[in-house]
Amino acid sequence: MTHRGGMMKMDLFFYMLMGCLIAAGNILAFITFRKKKSLYSAALTVLLMAPVLGGVGGITALIVIRDAFAVFYGLQVAYFLLVNSAIILVIAVITSAVRNYRTP
Repeated sequence: MTHRGGMMKMDLFFYMLMGCLIAAGNILAFITFRKKKSLYSAALTVLLMAPVLGGVGGITALIVIRDAFAVFYGLQVAYFLLVNSAIILVIAVITSAVRNYRTP
């Protein structure tokens, strides 16, 4: 096995970890949405989970890679969750506008 083959497995591990962390943030937001029936609270949940899950991803990358630059992996996870939160917020605003427009 070449060195590049080992890097491919490491990349796959981190992509899968990133997917799991993003899915965890969205599942927590869905649970919040089901409890409170508000898209705004779901967006807030993802927004608040972004630094938490980004920190978990960064610490995991630090443990696995043992390099200080691994923290940037956690920042990338947090960035994706912030974008996800913004998308949910835009959907909530559009949904509220449509509801107010349809209600006489």
